[in-house]
Amino acid sequence: MSGKLVKWSIELGEYDVKYETRPAIKSQVLTDFMEDNTPTECMDEDSSENEKGLWKLSVDGSSYIFGSGAGLVLTSSDGWTLKYALRFGFKVTSNKAKWEALIAGLVIAKHLEVQKLEAFSDSQLVVVLVSGEYEAREDTMVKYLAHVQSLKSAFQVFRVLKVPRTENARAH
Repeated sequence: MSGKLVKWSIELGEYDVKYETRPAIKSQVLTDFMEDNTPTECMDEDSSENEKGLWKLSVDGSSYIFGSGAGLVLTSSDGWTLKYALRFGFKVTSNKAKWEALIAGLVIAKHLEVQKLEAFSDSQLVVVLVSGEYEAREDTMVKYLAHVQSLKSAFQVFRVLKVPRTENARAH
């Protein structure tokens, strides 16, 4: 092994390449990388009939020391767009803010009598719980999921898809 390292050192020496060790990376960086680079679900070609009248909802929530809030972008099948910025009057974690954003978007879509809705979130937690891939165990998550499930029944077509954070910039 040391022979290979010496060979590479000689080969790369002429390019003035310097190796620097990196300090430890926080686990959140790896989590963010995985979240941003997870492929989104592909849609079937047969679903074109279901796509007529499909509204799109992009949601994002965040929490900071100074407060918390959410961003929503609701786009009709005709391209008509509604943008909302919400500021919560209560303290929540970032995960809870993302749930609140989805719930607010579903309530707005329900009041607009939207029948077919596709929601996009950059929260892996929200997407896997709503889609049923994972089971909610924490009491708060169980309550949020139950609320979303009750709102979900107002739509003929409803799905939540994971998008990378970079593709969710309008809601962010």
